[in-house]
Amino acid sequence: MNSNKTLKKTLNIVCPFVLGGGILWWMYRDTDFKKMEETLLHEMDWGWMLFSLVFGVTAQMFRGIRWRQTLEPLDEHPRVMDCIHAVFISYASSLIIPRSGELSRCGVLSRYDGVPFMKSLGTVVTERVIDSLLILLIAAAVILWQVTVFDSFFDRTGTNLGDILHGFTTTGYIVTGICLIITVVFLWVGLKRFTFMTKIREMMNNVKEGILSLRGVKNKWLFAFYTVAIWGSYFLHYWITFCCFDFTESLNFTVAIVSFIVGSISVIVPTPNGAGPWHFAVKTILILYGLTDTDAITFVLIVHTIQTALVPLLGIYSWVVLNLRKEPLFEAQN
Repeated sequence: MNSNKTLKKTLNIVCPFVLGGGILWWMYRDTDFKKMEETLLHEMDWGWMLFSLVFGVTAQMFRGIRWRQTLEPLDEHPRVMDCIHAVFISYASSLIIPRSGELSRCGVLSRYDGVPFMKSLGTVVTERVIDSLLILLIAAAVILWQVTVFDSFFDRTGTNLGDILHGFTTTGYIVTGICLIITVVFLWVGLKRFTFMTKIREMMNNVKEGILSLRGVKNKWLFAFYTVAIWGSYFLHYWITFCCFDFTESLNFTVAIVSFIVGSISVIVPTPNGAGPWHFAVKTILILYGLTDTDAITFVLIVHTIQTALVPLLGIYSWVVLNLRKEPLFEAQN
């Protein structure tokens, strides 16, 4: 049993790296890295690149501040900086185990501020739902605005939703629907009837309480501001890098927002910080807007590598600060 758990944990760590590494190898197998090194060391404007990193920091800081706001209706008042440190650490941990960040940041607040793990996890779920809805809305608007470009993108990447759905017969739809209904009913009955599920029900109630906490947020306009600030920072973190290279500095806002949205959606694939899928998706969009293949893959590799390097630096910084803290845990906040 323990060996099975160990194998599963190992696969959870190894598979994302293999997937991301495989995509990167395929993309860069014929790349002239000498030319890329020349661009990195002598042609790139490091001033703009360092400036872009500022917004990588502010995006995570705003996320930490917004997170604290969702915890207040639950009568949990962690230190603001602890919330920010928890977010820094969560992004760093996700580089090792994709999607582990949500758990690690809840663990940080549990340890240093006494916030119940499941309560904070519920608020994280709330955040993710809101962020996903926002990205979907922006993506829908951008797709409608640049529909011809996205049509070319789907053709180039071999992704055609019409062909996928066309492969489903009427029987296929019916069977799929029945399977979904049976799954939902089974889970519902299990949660209601079996005594060994009691702890899980309690856990889910805590998560539900966290999710519903948004209704109790005192200043919803401030919450909306933080949400816009988070994604505005992410966008500037990316867009400013266009100024770093001669071959991208003339690209306009349209190219930036389209490639940003496509890149944001591509990180759904569980690889470390989207490595591989992000490179492929953004490279494809940039080529569709006129960049050469060489310039596009140079841009995505350099930008992603440097911006990813910021993540562990922030995580290490927060880990050191928290571990050097001398005051007792759960001391009155603020």
